[in-house]
Amino acid sequence: MELKETVEMMTSEDYKERFKAEYYQNVIRYDKLASMLEKRGQGSLNFVPTCPISTYRMQLRAMKDYIAVLEARAVMEGIELWEGIEP
Repeated sequence: MELKETVEMMTSEDYKERFKAEYYQNVIRYDKLASMLEKRGQGSLNFVPTCPISTYRMQLRAMKDYIAVLEARAVMEGIELWEGIEP
């Protein structure tokens, strides 16, 4: 899934669809940042990061925590996050 695939969901009247879009967007961004850090560690990154790596790691931790909160809310609110969606 790509960010552009969540646009329609973000504008839905159904809060559960908007919730799923928010979750997917965060997972996508987390994965991309984690991939960037992995490439950095391997020396295969095609640019020089502006921020210290520790800042990116702090961001990843915060994103992971937020994703966990969204997952907990989804369970409480009966929202099936990956139903019919290929992650």
